[in-house]
Amino acid sequence: MSTLEQIAPVFVEMAHSIVWASVATVDANSRPRTRILHPIWEWDGTDLFGWIATVPSPVKKRHLAVHPEVSVSYWAPSHDTCSAECLVEWYVDDETRTAVWDKFANGPAPVGYDPRIIPAWSGGPTSDEFAALRLSPYRLRVMPAAVMTKGEGVPLSWTSL
Repeated sequence: MSTLEQIAPVFVEMAHSIVWASVATVDANSRPRTRILHPIWEWDGTDLFGWIATVPSPVKKRHLAVHPEVSVSYWAPSHDTCSAECLVEWYVDDETRTAVWDKFANGPAPVGYDPRIIPAWSGGPTSDEFAALRLSPYRLRVMPAAVMTKGEGVPLSWTSL
């Protein structure tokens, strides 16, 4: 088992190189639903958390109201994989939404992008169609392709539980 200090930088590096993640929520009847989203992660040497810029759809809102957790899974064609299981909080206040918008607008390639390319967000960070999800991971796993395909090394894992 790794420490957060060991795994977080490796997780962020791999996640940011892959960019797009399958993110699963669970509805009130315990049925999962996945979607492809684009998290950005921040590691300050002590805390790791992620942000997702998203449309606050009724489905996401209902799912997260009953199960405020997500599973975030990344996969690259090389077979590098990493995942995070996280507690989630909605942020719809103007200050946080603007800050998250700016994280993506000014983020490093390839995770940075202009959020205005999303048609629903043409009204900017304070529009009703833009919200931010804050991800607080409680479990991480990082498995470079060489671990799975060649048996070189071991997957890194961490849990706060």
